[in-house]
Amino acid sequence: MKIVTDRWRFPIPTELAPIPVAECPVDPDCTVPVGSECAADAATRDVPDPTGDELIAAGDLLRALAAPVRISIVLALMRSEQCVHQLVSELGVTQPLVSQHLRVLKTAGVVKGERNGREITYRLVDAHLAHIVLDAVAHASEHS
Repeated sequence: MKIVTDRWRFPIPTELAPIPVAECPVDPDCTVPVGSECAADAATRDVPDPTGDELIAAGDLLRALAAPVRISIVLALMRSEQCVHQLVSELGVTQPLVSQHLRVLKTAGVVKGERNGREITYRLVDAHLAHIVLDAVAHASEHS
């Protein structure tokens, strides 16, 4: 298997091993027969085969989302487009902190800003990113 590295020199496999059909990768206690519609089947049915570059991009995106304040910003922007002072009020953090995290999210392509006079209104680029955050929060809620 060929290994590439991302910009932080972490090794990334370029080929993924196939998931065995006889084992449930989602729930080891799964009682539904293999081949029936269960969580494992739904999870493995459309497993992509990403390239090394796609894995690096996915890792960069997940790193951009990997901070509680940034997750809170994404959740707030799911409800409505907002400018920095609205996010500061909603999240209860300082303006420089919100601006710093917005810069990271903007660089990663998660949010986009549109200038209206002196203010910049931020919004999510697409709904896929919101689903990633919602799924992560739901997963954390289930296992805490």
